[in-house]
Amino acid sequence: MKAKSLEDVQKLLQEQGYISERAIAMSVFLAMKLSKPLLIEGPAGVGKTEVAKVMARALDTDLIRLQCYEGLDSTHALYEWNYQHQLLFLKMQEGEKRSPESLEETIFSERFLLKRPILQAITHHRDPVLLIDEIDRADEEFESFLLEVLSDWQVTIPETGTIKASSRPQVILTGNRTRELSEALRRRCLYLWIDYPEFEKELAIVKTRVPEIDERLAQQVCSFMQALRQMKLEKVPGVAETIDWARALAAMHLTHLDEELVADTLGIVLKDWQDMRHTQDSLSDLLEKTGVRSKLM
Repeated sequence: MKAKSLEDVQKLLQEQGYISERAIAMSVFLAMKLSKPLLIEGPAGVGKTEVAKVMARALDTDLIRLQCYEGLDSTHALYEWNYQHQLLFLKMQEGEKRSPESLEETIFSERFLLKRPILQAITHHRDPVLLIDEIDRADEEFESFLLEVLSDWQVTIPETGTIKASSRPQVILTGNRTRELSEALRRRCLYLWIDYPEFEKELAIVKTRVPEIDERLAQQVCSFMQALRQMKLEKVPGVAETIDWARALAAMHLTHLDEELVADTLGIVLKDWQDMRHTQDSLSDLLEKTGVRSKLM
C-alpha cells in the first residue's frame, strides 16, 4: 500500500484530481489501513463511485466493478459456466474414447469458467479495488450472500470445490438509500456520507475537471446549481451534472450566463420534465437570486 498516512491519502486523492474533504480522506485511509469495506451513501451524482475509481488509480491497481440491480443473484456476481463452449467441446469429443468422468472433469475446469466481478476480485493477481455499486438496488437475499463472501473471502463452486482468495480486494460499496440496508452489512463496513458540496468546494471541482472554463462563468454555474438544489425537485442534480453543464458551456467558449442560455441548456442539468417546467417557470427569480442578472448589468 502506497499510502502510509492520512496525509499520503490526501496527497494521492489530490494528485488524481479528486477534491476531497478531510472526512473523505480519513475514511479511505482507515478502510485501507484496517482492510475493511467502506460503505458510501449520499445523493446521486456527488462522487461516491468516483472514490473507488480514484483509489484504484492512486494505488496503481485494477478496478473491478459490480453494478447492482433488482434481481441480481450470486450467479451473475460470482461465476457462470460457458455452456456454449462446453457443448461445443463435447460435440468435438464425439468418437473419442474418453470416460464420462474425464469429460466431466474437463468441462468443469477453469477453462470453461466465466468469472464474474466477485470471483475476479478474489482471484486477481494483485489486490484490486472492488466496487459494489448501488448495493441498495439489489435485494436482501443478495445482501446476505455478500455478507458471507466479505466475511470468509472464499466461494464454493459445487462442480470444483472451494476457492479461497488469492488477493484481498479493497471493497467500496455505494448506495443512494433507495432502501434501508441491513444492520449486519453496516456493521461490517466503515461508513461515509457524501452530501452535495458547498459552493467553494463545487467551484474547486469544476475548475479542476473543466480547467478551460472562464472564471466568471464557473462561479455563476456553481451559484446557480446551489440555488437550484434548494428547490423542490424530483431529481436533484448532483456534481456530475454541474461538470457536464460547465464542460458544455466551456466548449461553446462562453463567459457568462443569461436567462436564454440557461433555458436552452437546462436539459443537461435536469432529467425530469416536471422539474424542467417548474424551473422554467421560476427561472427569472432563480437567476435573480443567484446574482447572475446583477453581474450582467
